[in-house]
Amino acid sequence: MKTFLCLLLAFCFFNSVSAQNSLLLVKTRNGVVRGTIEKSSGIRSFKGVPFAQPPVGKLRWVAPQPVKNWKGIRNADHFGHIPMQKKIYADMIFRGDTVSEDCLYLNIWTPAKSASEKLPVLVYFFGGGFRAGDGSEFRYDGESLARKGIVTITVNYRLGIFGFMAHPELSAESPYHGSGNYGLMDQSAAIHWVKDNIAAFGGDPKKITIAGESAGSSSVSAQMASPLSRDIIAGAIGESGAMMSNDSAVPLAEGEQAGAALATKVGAKSLTDLRAMSAAQLLDASAKPGAIRLPNTIDGYFFTEAPKQTFEAGRQAHVPLLVGWNSAEVGYPSLMGRDTPTVANYKKKVKALYGDKADEVLKLYPATTQEEVITSATALGSARFITYSTWKWADLQSKTSGKPVYRYLFSKPRPAMVNLEPLTSGMPPQLVGASHASEIEFALGNLATNKTYAWTDDDYKVSATMEDYFANFIKTGNPNGPGLPKWIANTKGSVVNFMNIDINTHLEPEHDRERFLFLDQWYSK
Repeated sequence: MKTFLCLLLAFCFFNSVSAQNSLLLVKTRNGVVRGTIEKSSGIRSFKGVPFAQPPVGKLRWVAPQPVKNWKGIRNADHFGHIPMQKKIYADMIFRGDTVSEDCLYLNIWTPAKSASEKLPVLVYFFGGGFRAGDGSEFRYDGESLARKGIVTITVNYRLGIFGFMAHPELSAESPYHGSGNYGLMDQSAAIHWVKDNIAAFGGDPKKITIAGESAGSSSVSAQMASPLSRDIIAGAIGESGAMMSNDSAVPLAEGEQAGAALATKVGAKSLTDLRAMSAAQLLDASAKPGAIRLPNTIDGYFFTEAPKQTFEAGRQAHVPLLVGWNSAEVGYPSLMGRDTPTVANYKKKVKALYGDKADEVLKLYPATTQEEVITSATALGSARFITYSTWKWADLQSKTSGKPVYRYLFSKPRPAMVNLEPLTSGMPPQLVGASHASEIEFALGNLATNKTYAWTDDDYKVSATMEDYFANFIKTGNPNGPGLPKWIANTKGSVVNFMNIDINTHLEPEHDRERFLFLDQWYSK
């Protein structure tokens, strides 16, 4: 009897191990990948999965090419290479261990136990000004959303000179006679890879929501506008950023001119010379002071027109949009510079920026005390930086898509830094709310991954609310759900409301529209 029980236990154990191993093996269209299981949750993760060929050698500055098939089993147990970049932002903490041009990989967290579950899918694009960032950052980790029944994916894409350089020789060699936008094309290729492969991971290819913050948010607006992506997404989330300015994408010739100037600056006489340079040489040369800006281009392929024009005409993706910004994206010094925030200095700055329209600006952004200067300069600086373009995106989508737009304002400031409060006490306040990028950990359920701040119970309460809104929206196209304040959508002709996400999250009517309408006229000149 004892021998029988031992054999039975051994049989059950090996069956359990065999079942677990089978869960870790997933067959994609290009080959089999082996993932890992997150110990704390049982979520399966597949890290460093290629979605395009390495963009190196002759594929440098070429649209992403389909992945080549592989034989055997490819381990997907570690993050892929970090895109080429300099260390620009101190808050970016990567888990990838190398920087390389060979960076076109994505990471998948799935709660599915089989390929038949058809769970909703989130594809998330990191921020960093198109110059920095990586899908391995702790704050973008997909495990928390996966616990809520969502297949969550982070994507890498080419940055800087590698992702956005147009050049006459590149346009001449491309089949569509255009160049630039390679980083955006990488994102589109990732969405297509997800559509083709995500069912094997338990996801529904018909329920793909794309999301991102800052440059990632701008990327979402770009994918909604592009004919390459707009027909295969079911929803979109934008956190502070959109390609809605008049120069978000410039005529191809203008982009080619910028690329040719940069080539001269780095000492290259031809495309052959550029491709002969090492990635490190190109990065160093293009990152020197006075670097030439590389704009997105209307290349006739990714962008057939300026994205703002696409939204105005209603040619973008007609999908639900959840979009918003933070209450203090940047501090008052973004407008005031080194000047003390006095009433006189503020009026002088407004006059210098807006000329004969200064009086109108001062009515919209008033300042009679230093406290009011700080508040108004913060609001105006934030609008000039990123909130106006995000507002414009929300406004146009509600007018021309026929789909609901859910707008938010994130107002919860970060708490004190751990062990650093004495260093910051006594300093004049520069922020009067939630700063740029501070909502990411809240929205994705990743406060605990950021050890810099002394998170409080209130912070975790706000995070739970915001993550539930995001999860509900990804699942249904509507953020509302049990236990949450009701969020009313904005549509064409409706009264505009926004959800103020804070300790006491609540819906408010829009109260700053006159400010944005003024800026809309100003930027349309």
